[in-house]
Amino acid sequence: MLEHVPQWLGKALRGVRAGTDKLTIAQQSLGPFGEIALTSPAFADGARLPERFTADGQGVSPPLLWRDLPAATAWLALIVEDADSPTPQPLVHAVIWGLAAEAGSLAEGAIMADGDGDGARDVGRNSYAREGWLPPDPPSGHGEHRYAFQLFALDGAAPDPGASPGRSALVAAMTGHVLAAGLLVGTYSRMEEAPVGPVGVAGVVA
Repeated sequence: MLEHVPQWLGKALRGVRAGTDKLTIAQQSLGPFGEIALTSPAFADGARLPERFTADGQGVSPPLLWRDLPAATAWLALIVEDADSPTPQPLVHAVIWGLAAEAGSLAEGAIMADGDGDGARDVGRNSYAREGWLPPDPPSGHGEHRYAFQLFALDGAAPDPGASPGRSALVAAMTGHVLAAGLLVGTYSRMEEAPVGPVGVAGVVA
C-alpha cells in the first residue's frame, strides 16, 4: 500500500492533497444538521493516532464513543476518510451503517468484514474495495495526514444502501436524512524530519 511509496516521492507530493472540503461531512447536499459529540478513549481530537491502529502496528480500528443524538435517530452511519491523501478524493478507510443509536460506542477492532469474528455488522467497502478497516498508511515524507471519523445520525426514512456499499452508495442513501453528525480527527505521519538543536523564538532552530 502507500507505505511502499519512496520517501523522495512522498516529499514531492506534499502539496497534493484531497482536502477537507471533499470530506463527506462537508457536502452541502446532505442538508443542514445538528451536532453529535464523537470521541475516542484512545486519542484526543486532533491528536496523533496510536500506532496500533495503523499499518505500522496491529492495524485494528480504534474505539469510538458518542452521545447527544437527536431523539428521532433511527440508526447511525460511520465514514472514515483521509483528508490528506494524494488523490483527487479523500481515501476511504471505513464505511459502516445500521449502527444502533442506543449502543453509544464502537469497540476497538470492531470494524471488520461482515461475518468475521464479533465485529460490527453492515460493513461496507473502503477505497481498496475491501470490507473492513483500512489502516492508515500515509506515504513516507508526505507530512501529517488527517483521518476524519464522521458519524451520522439518520432518520427512519433513510433507505438501505444495499449490500456492501462504498462511500458513494452510502452518501446517496443518507442524503436528505441526516439529523446530526459528529467529527473526530486523528493524525498520522511517517518519517518526518525533526529539527536539530535548540528551538528559539517562534520555533526557529537556533
